[in-house]
Amino acid sequence: MRLQRINPQPSTFLPVSRAEMQARGWNECDIILVTGDAYVDHPSFGAALIGRWLEHLGYKVGLIAAPDPKSVDAFRVLGPPRLFWGVTAGNLDSQLARLTVMRKRRRDDPYLPEGQGDLRPPNATIVYVTRVRQAFKEPAAGKRIPVIIGGIEASLRRFPYYDYWTDSVKRSLLFDSKADLLVYGMAEQAIAEVAARLNRGTSLSGIHGTAEIKKMNPEVRSQNPESSLPSFETVATDKTAFSRMTREILLDTASAEHHTFVQNCGDRTLVVHPPAPPLPPDALDIHYALPFTRRPHPSYGKARIAAYEMIKDSITTHRGCYGSCAFCAIAAHQGKTIVSRSRASILAEVRSLTSSRDFHGTVSDLGGPTANMYGTRCRRAEAPCRRPSCLTPDLCPNLETDPSAQLELWRAARQIPGIKHVFVTSGLRFDLALAQESRGYITELAEHHVCGRLKIAPEHIAAGVLRRMRKPADASRQQFITRFREASRRVGKPQKVVEYFISGHPGCTLKDMIELALHLKREHIRPEQVQDFYPAPLTAAAAMFHTGTDPLTAEPVYVARTDNEKALQRALLLCHDPTFHRKAREALRSAGREDLIGRGPNHLVPPGP
Repeated sequence: MRLQRINPQPSTFLPVSRAEMQARGWNECDIILVTGDAYVDHPSFGAALIGRWLEHLGYKVGLIAAPDPKSVDAFRVLGPPRLFWGVTAGNLDSQLARLTVMRKRRRDDPYLPEGQGDLRPPNATIVYVTRVRQAFKEPAAGKRIPVIIGGIEASLRRFPYYDYWTDSVKRSLLFDSKADLLVYGMAEQAIAEVAARLNRGTSLSGIHGTAEIKKMNPEVRSQNPESSLPSFETVATDKTAFSRMTREILLDTASAEHHTFVQNCGDRTLVVHPPAPPLPPDALDIHYALPFTRRPHPSYGKARIAAYEMIKDSITTHRGCYGSCAFCAIAAHQGKTIVSRSRASILAEVRSLTSSRDFHGTVSDLGGPTANMYGTRCRRAEAPCRRPSCLTPDLCPNLETDPSAQLELWRAARQIPGIKHVFVTSGLRFDLALAQESRGYITELAEHHVCGRLKIAPEHIAAGVLRRMRKPADASRQQFITRFREASRRVGKPQKVVEYFISGHPGCTLKDMIELALHLKREHIRPEQVQDFYPAPLTAAAAMFHTGTDPLTAEPVYVARTDNEKALQRALLLCHDPTFHRKAREALRSAGREDLIGRGPNHLVPPGP
């Protein structure tokens, strides 16, 4: 079937009902996307981004957003698709969206109308695939409709993974969901190839950026010895094997040369193909120029969607991150390579914001996973490299850190009529910013692009913990804060630096947390937000948490594993709050530091009742 390019009006949404399909003259959709999020037609929402891209390619795309997981009928509203179902849990891991790291139920879900926390089920990808199968048990037109899974939940579970919630190693989500194919990473290229092949009626095997299941074939392993992983049964029971598997995956992710990984699981074989190559800048420009309304679907009325409120006036400038922090999954999902949009593309999006009736002149964020990586690159991008991070333990000499492209972008954006402020509120690498200050990066940031408070994430100050986190030494943090405050004073702006920290990270002991708590006391810092460490699948830190070993160095690592150990570390970080005094005293006694219990200026917490 030949496709005809669809050019929707900017005011239209992807259809979410039969009535909206009929208004377009459709009897069926080619593709139906199911997402755990509300339908917000904004490029920051994955389902909207993929849906608009497929629409641009000429497919009739429908969307089922945050369906009732208990109702099969909720998955029948658009009928069956002609080509395939695309299923994602949404922008968040579904378990983490529902539970805190201490396994307490969250009060709300920011990606759903009015934070309705009961709409997104646990293990949403598995639940949605099951409901789709139940909704249309009889094959349409005599054929079984393929189900393709993707999004952050599936992407990070394309290999066997440590599951924090059950404290066990689980097989690839492709097996447990019973989907036909898993698409990982930023999926535009892979999903376009999937759609094209299904439209032609050809096989889905071998697509870059996908994982598939094949019947066990010894020849597959012998043909790819460099990419054969230990079997699932081995990594599920042998922590050393799990650590080695993680090391191979992480080094391959960091490399410019990728392999196909094969791994036996029971009587079948998991095949994970190399990632799709990063989109070139002109292609990225096309994606962000698609006709997004940048609004929630009208069916939500005036219901508030917190995640939308946060990002509605933000603009993504680039993708990827070469920091590769041990606890962060960005490199595993978006990749290590930075792909920056053109300045013209970004400025066009800024101009489009000014025409919105509820835009008040402030771009809330002009950034990406790490804001100051925009326009930077590797001088040897095509050369073999298996270095996990370009920034630690020190800046790679092949890294081009020139901030000129970002500075020019900032200046141009500030000149657009209707723009009062352009802020940078996404992540910032302060070690990279120090390298960029010779071009005036910190000074310009302080003068024009901070709204009174600059957020940075040192995560810790103890040298051993920072090494496990793959974060810069504390001297970089201190130097950056000094320079930022000096720059703020020069431009006459009394601006604060807000620091974010993690408790319970592998390698962090009570002694390390006491060191951090004393630092906060000396600096009169009362953390506003503390992150309990969560072992995200496919990260080095998750492997450390599960195995007690650093996968990249094979060194043993202390792990605060029990809920009580984690609670003691968190209490030290929040010991200024009376709510945590009892636990903080318990932590100090456990560490033999009763000398820090008292009411003097050098004490951390007062004595008990």
